[in-house]
Amino acid sequence: MSTTGTAARTADKRIVLLSPRGFCAGVVRAIDVVKIALEAYGAPIYVRREIVHNKHVVDDLRASGAIFVEELDEVPVGARAIFSAHGVSPAVRAEAVARQLNVIDATCPLVTKVHLEAKKFARQGFTIVLIGHKHHEEVAGTMGEEPDSMVLVETVADVDQLELANPAKVSYLTQTTLSLDETRDIVARLHERFPAIVGPKSQDICYATENRQIAVKAVAPLCDLLLVVGSQNSSNSRRLVEVCEKAGVPAYLVDDERDVNPAWLVGVNTVAVTAGASAPENLVAELVASLQGRGYSALEQMDVKEEDVRFSLPPELMQISAAPRVSAS
Repeated sequence: MSTTGTAARTADKRIVLLSPRGFCAGVVRAIDVVKIALEAYGAPIYVRREIVHNKHVVDDLRASGAIFVEELDEVPVGARAIFSAHGVSPAVRAEAVARQLNVIDATCPLVTKVHLEAKKFARQGFTIVLIGHKHHEEVAGTMGEEPDSMVLVETVADVDQLELANPAKVSYLTQTTLSLDETRDIVARLHERFPAIVGPKSQDICYATENRQIAVKAVAPLCDLLLVVGSQNSSNSRRLVEVCEKAGVPAYLVDDERDVNPAWLVGVNTVAVTAGASAPENLVAELVASLQGRGYSALEQMDVKEEDVRFSLPPELMQISAAPRVSAS
């Protein structure tokens, strides 16, 4: 971990800008999918649900010709449709086939990994405990893979209420955007209740979710306030707020600099800034500029971990050459 910038740690009013922050590889890929599809095929392109959970990203793509729908029955028969980064259930895929849609699948590969794990465990006869948030789109897609074999838990208390037919044949999976600490407690309780439980070979929580939470934990002892750029429906962004609050430091989730309440800054000398995995970097820059205008002239960057993950495009788009790319910075 290193810090660089224009100010010493003793500066009276400063900003600490965390890295890594912002777009993850799955988000870059999903935005690329929509932009490339629009350029290659022209508008309209239909997208089921928000491609990623950020209203600024969605609004920009909508202005470029993307049409966002809640369900596929809003898409004309035979049209071109994109599945969001959060994944979909087999039932949604079947509906797309029935409606003769030309589908481009922008599901994050890390979400696809969880889907494949669910199918594997179900084939082996396990009851699968999915740790996640009930109303999140990712959870809906994962649960839809093996609904007869899966149960959902959100808390340790939910684990205590579980009554499973065969406690000796239990596995667990997790939503990719959860709090590391909260998930660890739930998994520990699952092991206590079901000693034979098995999990995935590698954790399901996304590398970017983990890295951004680690960065928040590192900066918490050094700041008076954390501002997280991200939309309210972004699970990984909300977890960053929770991680900081758990460390005893106030934290707020803001869509952009306009959401900052001046009262939050009263008596605050050091503001840390980060962004959820679906928040564009320009919003971070605008927030930093706004804080500098409020007297936080000193700026440091705290580099906690380097990220170099990249995902290839879906096969439906691999043939398209000279495709524009979205920057992850």
